Amino acid sequence: MGLFHVATDEEIKRGETTDVYFYRTRQIIEAKKMDGIRALAEVTLGRLPNGWPWGILCGIEEVARLFEGCPVDVYAMPEGSVFYNADRRGVREPVMLIDGPYGKYCTLETPMLGLICQASGVATRAARIKKAAGEKVVVAFGSRRMHPALSPMLDRASYIGGFDGVSSLKGAETIGEKPMGTMPHSLVIVFGDQVKSWKAFDEVIPPDVPRVALVDTYFDEKTESIMAAEALKGRLHGVRLDTPGSRKGNFAEIVREVRWELDVRGHQGVKIFVSGGLDEESVKVLGEAGADAFGVGTSVSNAPTMDFAMDIVELEGKLVAKRGKLSGRKQVWRCPACLVDAVLPHRAPQPMCPECGGRTQQMLKPLVEGGKIVAKLPEPREIRRYVLEQVEKLGH
Repeated sequence: MGLFHVATDEEIKRGETTDVYFYRTRQIIEAKKMDGIRALAEVTLGRLPNGWPWGILCGIEEVARLFEGCPVDVYAMPEGSVFYNADRRGVREPVMLIDGPYGKYCTLETPMLGLICQASGVATRAARIKKAAGEKVVVAFGSRRMHPALSPMLDRASYIGGFDGVSSLKGAETIGEKPMGTMPHSLVIVFGDQVKSWKAFDEVIPPDVPRVALVDTYFDEKTESIMAAEALKGRLHGVRLDTPGSRKGNFAEIVREVRWELDVRGHQGVKIFVSGGLDEESVKVLGEAGADAFGVGTSVSNAPTMDFAMDIVELEGKLVAKRGKLSGRKQVWRCPACLVDAVLPHRAPQPMCPECGGRTQQMLKPLVEGGKIVAKLPEPREIRRYVLEQVEKLGH
């Protein structure tokens, strides 16, 4: 065991993070010479959390790495795809298929689900928050709320879901972008003076970093905002209002007040950045009040996980399924124009969209063939663009 309670890449790929019953299953079928039996399994979701109508699939690149070298074929929706728990007829929608000798991949079920369940929850919450924010900037501030080993995954999923940037160094490296952030209260406290801390930031930090002053350490937000604008003048990009729950007052009213006082003094160009306990509802309200950017932490990093499950639906080509599941290989057909899905047996002909009559596309595409990754694994920026294009077509 290392310094921190995390599994290594090798331990995960060897199935050492699996549930013990899968390990025992492998022992039994190996002992009975059944480990070569071919099984087709599908990954579906019973229901989306919080009554959400759609989700964003995330973690597919890691799934590809997990099954790399394992003698299986994997078909999956592209990373960043919108998914539903069921199509309009109520047929559960598979987001992934795994086909191969069951004894070779049974112990990978637990890590595979872990890779997509949490990441998809984070990406979905991020997409919903970004949809509420519209064109305004949203930055992921949630790394401090979860185990540090998860920081790159959390920031990547937040960014893929639509956030404009992330605050952690490793998360930013993972998505190939520069980290985004302002300053902590501790900087102000160390200097013992707001103006001194803001000027020190301005003097030391490279000029390409926006000057955003934290304005609620000692005095009223309005007062400190005016102080910051007068101290840094035209170099001040914005002010940040944080942790509204620690003081009395309506946060939206505070934002409106700060906006007014800055504007009447000629500081219309100074942006208002808000953070502290934000979610999709408060982002919408504060945006309408005049906030220009948002730092979102706990609500995205602690997003509800997606309860995906994997079930065998064919065994040696024969149709099988447990209670409540539908047997056989399936394909998800989607209308790219209106994002309406139809789940049909694999060999069923291509349907037309029941909504607009347009042509549909197959969503389950080859990811891994015989243990080799065959799909293109796009960069986070490309996946984010794909997500935003889809979400624009959807209701909240």
